[in-house]
Amino acid sequence: MGAKTKISKIFFLLSLFLFCTSTYAQKIDSLSYSDLDKMVIDREQYEKKKDQRINLLKEDLERKQLLGDSTNIYKANLELFKEYESYKYDSAYYFLTNAKNLAIRIKDSSKLAHSRINEGFILLSAGLFKEAADTLQIISPETLIEKDKYQYYYTYARLYFDLADYNDDKRFQLDYVRKGIALLKVSLKYCTANSSRYWQSKSLIKLKEQNWKGAETSYLKWIENFDLNPNLYAIATSSLSYIYDRLGNDNLANKYLILAAISDIKSATKENTALRNLADKLFQKGYLKKANYYVKIALDDANFYDARHRKNQISSILPIIESAQLLKVEQKNESLRTTVYLLAFLTLITLIFIALTFKQLKEKKIARKELAKNNERLKKVNLSLLESDTIKQDYITYFLRITSHLIGKIESLQKTTILRIQTKKSDELLKMMKNYSVKQERVALFNQFDEVFLQLFPDFIESFNKLFPKDQQRNLKKEELLNTELRIFALYRLGIQDNKQIADFLDVSLSTVYSYKTRLKSSSNYRESFEQKVMEIKRL
Repeated sequence: MGAKTKISKIFFLLSLFLFCTSTYAQKIDSLSYSDLDKMVIDREQYEKKKDQRINLLKEDLERKQLLGDSTNIYKANLELFKEYESYKYDSAYYFLTNAKNLAIRIKDSSKLAHSRINEGFILLSAGLFKEAADTLQIISPETLIEKDKYQYYYTYARLYFDLADYNDDKRFQLDYVRKGIALLKVSLKYCTANSSRYWQSKSLIKLKEQNWKGAETSYLKWIENFDLNPNLYAIATSSLSYIYDRLGNDNLANKYLILAAISDIKSATKENTALRNLADKLFQKGYLKKANYYVKIALDDANFYDARHRKNQISSILPIIESAQLLKVEQKNESLRTTVYLLAFLTLITLIFIALTFKQLKEKKIARKELAKNNERLKKVNLSLLESDTIKQDYITYFLRITSHLIGKIESLQKTTILRIQTKKSDELLKMMKNYSVKQERVALFNQFDEVFLQLFPDFIESFNKLFPKDQQRNLKKEELLNTELRIFALYRLGIQDNKQIADFLDVSLSTVYSYKTRLKSSSNYRESFEQKVMEIKRL
């Protein structure tokens, strides 16, 4: 850690300490809880900072793995373990296992023992007490170096204390606490007098011996005389809260518990008890909403860390708090029932009136909707009839004109033929008949049909092309009004949908009509509803 980082850390802890001492006698009020609530809202930013530190340590581990120095790799894994230690159990255990396996591989008994002590601690933090005990029993304390001996005995003592708290059976609790106190006293032999570790153990001994005044003095000395990291500060303030609670000083008990919770949030400590204990205290005082709020956050932390015993403890009080909150609501509701009963008859009459009115309105609304639907259908029918009438009129005029023209041609041809036969000019008659072109007559017929159709549907070609992708749209030759493909669907739009009639009119085979229709439909954007889209093309 650089000098700048260390100075920043010391400044933070000093500021926190000054805050604690300057507000020692201040009564806990809504402002203090408001400060905690702000920290709870902002807790994600502290978790992000935690994740950033973890990512930097992971990058450092990767660099050291590339260099291949086993000692540095071991230290890097331990640093990641320490960062995860109170944050996330499975990740902490992963990096600790890496360190332990490396110690086994390089046959370093000191590193292996240190890893196992940490393994015992992380297992008991996760509520795996048997596994923690099994791990610590493997270690031979006489083979440990001095600093590891302290950690070993302190961790073993913590195991017994946590077992006592979790067991909650008076028959076993006393024995667990006695064993824990004995181990703490042994730990004092392996730390310097008046050091931070000394006061950590000394304070906990007095607390477990229920020497409340002595424990208060010891914890205050520990806080005031040493630069505690946020995790240890949270432990110390949480312990002071418990002590003041036993001494009957509810004011200071609340204050130190809030400080512990704030410290846990700032250090992104997920293996914590402060918020849960605070929720319990608020519940006892009847502040159910805030108690429920804090206990749910505590449960989220326990789930994130995966601390089994914490989850069980929280899960046991969460339903009680929620039930009490529901009961309080029920009591409030009970006080309103008398008023509700008095208003019930009037409300019933009003509801009946509203129901009748609503029924009438609903019936009117349904009638209006049905009328609107009928009007819309009638409008469509009228438009369809108008369109059909217009088409019929135009095409009747068209076919009268065509028929009249055809009869005139036949009459002229008849007269000319009779004249040629009478005058015995058979050669001229044969020449005249050869010059007569049925194909040209049919082309003329199609042109007249196209003209009439496009007068009725001037946008037909443009609308028809919109049914296709750009590369599949139909391009007419310069002299064409419609081509065969377009003429087939022009007839379809007019209502002539029988393929044989279409084939006879266009003088093509039935298979040709089928082929054109299939090809156009398969290349369109509307394969399933192509004919419907053609029929939707509007006339002028």
